[in-house]
Amino acid sequence: MSYSASERRIIRKIKQSKRQVSINVVSLIDIFAILVFYLLVNALVVEVIPEYQNLKLPDSVSKDKAKRTVAVAISDHSILVDDHVVMSVDEALLVNERTLQSLAQVLSSRQKDDEKPLIDGEPEILDVNIVADYKTPYELLKKVLATCVDAKYGKVSLAVRALEQGASL
Repeated sequence: MSYSASERRIIRKIKQSKRQVSINVVSLIDIFAILVFYLLVNALVVEVIPEYQNLKLPDSVSKDKAKRTVAVAISDHSILVDDHVVMSVDEALLVNERTLQSLAQVLSSRQKDDEKPLIDGEPEILDVNIVADYKTPYELLKKVLATCVDAKYGKVSLAVRALEQGASL
């Protein structure tokens, strides 16, 4: 029996469709392993602010994460900017002005180091993290906040300790 050309083509396609196709999954496994490793490494990268000895941060339910910026720490005895002592707490409490000049000078010098381009003719508002003990007097905290804002650090964040799920303030 002789088949026409179109019949032979149909028979050939039927035979080809019955063949099993194998997929090499080794390369797929490699790609997924690399992807999982990349995600694990990058998921564990967390921006943290420096920890200071003997500071107990206030508790909060805030979910926002801290960014790495200039850190102003208020300990029991001194005010620090990125681990450098600026002035003592007693000295700061005795100041009768709204702002602290020593702190303002250090923040201004830091601002020059972190100089950013102008946006629409105005300098970009800089970020600062304030790390203070939960027992820090409000009067001192208010002076530090005012000093930071006057020094063009308009985005002020207060460092807090996140509460566990189900805990209350």
